[in-house]
Amino acid sequence: MEISSMFHSIMALSSPLFSSSSSPFSFPTSSRKRPNIHKFKLQSSTSAATKITTDSIPRTEAGEFQNVLTDYVSPNSSNQFPVSRNDRQSAILQIQESSDLGSALPRLGETLKVQDMNVILRYFGKLSRRQELSQVFDWMQQNQKINVASYSSYVKLMGKSLSSVEALVMYKSIKDRSTKINVSVCNALLSCLVKNGKSESSLKLFTQMKRDGLVPDAVTYSTLLAGCAKVKDGYSKALELVQELMSNGLLMDSVTYGSLLSVCASHKECNEAEKYFQKMKAEGQSPNVYHYSSLLNAYSVDGNYEKAEALIEEMRSAGLVLNKVVYTTLLKVYVKGGFFEKSKELLKELEAFGYAKDEMPFCLLMDGLVKSGLLLEAKSVFDEMMGKHVKTDGYSYSIMISAFCRSGLLEDAKKLASEFEEKYDKYDVVILNAMLSAYCRAGEIENVMSMMKKMDDSAISPDWNTFNILIRYFCKEKLYLLAYRTMQDMHRKGHQPEEGLCSSLIYYLGKTDAHSEAFSVYNMLRYSKRTISKSLHEKILHILIAGRLLKDAYVVVKDNAGFISRPAIKRFAVNFMRSGNVNLINDVMKAMHSSGHRIDQPAFV
Repeated sequence: MEISSMFHSIMALSSPLFSSSSSPFSFPTSSRKRPNIHKFKLQSSTSAATKITTDSIPRTEAGEFQNVLTDYVSPNSSNQFPVSRNDRQSAILQIQESSDLGSALPRLGETLKVQDMNVILRYFGKLSRRQELSQVFDWMQQNQKINVASYSSYVKLMGKSLSSVEALVMYKSIKDRSTKINVSVCNALLSCLVKNGKSESSLKLFTQMKRDGLVPDAVTYSTLLAGCAKVKDGYSKALELVQELMSNGLLMDSVTYGSLLSVCASHKECNEAEKYFQKMKAEGQSPNVYHYSSLLNAYSVDGNYEKAEALIEEMRSAGLVLNKVVYTTLLKVYVKGGFFEKSKELLKELEAFGYAKDEMPFCLLMDGLVKSGLLLEAKSVFDEMMGKHVKTDGYSYSIMISAFCRSGLLEDAKKLASEFEEKYDKYDVVILNAMLSAYCRAGEIENVMSMMKKMDDSAISPDWNTFNILIRYFCKEKLYLLAYRTMQDMHRKGHQPEEGLCSSLIYYLGKTDAHSEAFSVYNMLRYSKRTISKSLHEKILHILIAGRLLKDAYVVVKDNAGFISRPAIKRFAVNFMRSGNVNLINDVMKAMHSSGHRIDQPAFV
């Protein structure tokens, strides 16, 4: 259910509230055996492709003769007369300047080699003309004017514009095995997945690539390590990759160490980050600004400002320039450690250097103050930021709106939300969630609907937090069926609901006789990756018995009899024996006996 359909559902349910690579050009074996070749001989015919004889070209080392020919003749050309370099350059320029690639590519592309098409590919890529880049690549694939460099260049040049799904489809379409396991092509694809937030998928694909014959290099491992910073158990997976890298005889370079330090920082492995940083230096590699900032970020986990300040001095001694990232990360260290006076002083330094023209440094300080219960000080920083007309994307507003909501200051939250709407015409899911939460807590259903419509109009996809806010609000307003539909949508979009919310909704649906809907929510939770409490099985069993859904109740008993009390089992048995499916009675009895329960004689009366 998209946000728009959810919007209409509210209207309906809450009305009372409103009133492959190209093959190299080759020749017959008989031609290759000639000891002396004297001249080119062209033979043409209207019914056959042009042939080239080899009577006048001196034969040299194997493969050299082939390269001479492919400089002049495109192996895939349907009209294989020699094409001069000037003519090829002219064709390249015409395609690059064409306003109609659909006609220019068939007309001029046939005279060009794969290398020439790669030049055109890179031209459009460097200009960030993604549509033309994709069009040229598609034509190259269809006409088999493509090689290893074409695939890797296309993926790199497309960047995040190439979705992970598109990248995987393209990769699977490669028929030539040597191209498919080429390390450059594989690295480009793995990097695309990591950049698109599909790090788990990249690790699975890497395993398959190795089975197919990929020999990974240091770049492969650095790419995958970078992805480990954003996945569950990323540190342990990173260690496995490092172990594999070394067992393959590869060395850790500065890029690999940088990725590993970032993983350590992301997974709060401060001691490990220090160890790898020292190991890197011991191997004679000089850390750069990126390595230092990653280690600083690791220190921010526990706010270890003493080590952070020592590291800053080390950077200065090494002659490194402290940039915006370093200063901002140091600010993060101070904030995390609760050193707010130091934080404020550093923020002034950031402003003096011109590093505080956007809201992020202010947001770091505001967020730390809010989490420490210093709401008024956070609001003071916010007001100061607004007074200096610092560029904002709404994150600062979301911090303060959420803080007001948590503190019960709903009027302040609504006022700030209204101010943002008046001043800015752009939204993201974070700011919209903050505003949505403010209106939900205040019971402003009209404004709730307005926020949902804004999400729909702005094509902003709701996230896990959005769904939770709405489901809780709909339950509060006793719109249980709407809460159920919202949870269905949440489940379809791949978000896992938390057990407490599911349990509450199951209870309310059962109380309003929506028994099948309650069972559906139970199944959403049951088949998720979460571990659910034992009591939930008995709760849903009572709801199913009340709704006469005895076949579903049997499934619950069969799978979870050990978690259900004897009185509940007995109640199920009595109801099933009296009204259940007669064809299932034997199965029910077997299930109960196998779990240690016995059916009393009254159940048969």
